[in-house]
Amino acid sequence: MTLSISGPMKLALALLPAAMAFATPAMAANSILGDWVTQDRDAIVRIAKCGKTVCGRIQKFLVTPPNGQGQKDVHNPDRKLRDRTVLGMAILTGFTPDGDLWRGKVYDPKSGKTYRSEVSLQSANKLTMKGCILFICQGQNWTRAK
Repeated sequence: MTLSISGPMKLALALLPAAMAFATPAMAANSILGDWVTQDRDAIVRIAKCGKTVCGRIQKFLVTPPNGQGQKDVHNPDRKLRDRTVLGMAILTGFTPDGDLWRGKVYDPKSGKTYRSEVSLQSANKLTMKGCILFICQGQNWTRAK
């Protein structure tokens, strides 16, 4: 038995790759991946794939930290890590999808504390990032960087 594909079907199949190319940016707009301005507008965090999970790194300071662009992780509880530079450091780690949420951990270099975290997309240009201790969560709204 031979399957015959008619003219309109051939055209539809030929246009499928082009349609997918146009659909990809729209799908990316509804993703947590990308550059995000923190609520305090002091940094841009780039959320991207990190192996099998998703992480977020401080990509750029919008407000210069107290010790300049080379600010070290001076509040880290692990003394061996206090010499690392905050710029480029992963502050969101191990995020995996869980329905409409992404769950992982957030590190606050201002305090040196790590919290259980949830990230959710509110719209194409707004996400909510929460840090949690036990059942109490505190959130921030981040906006997509232009």
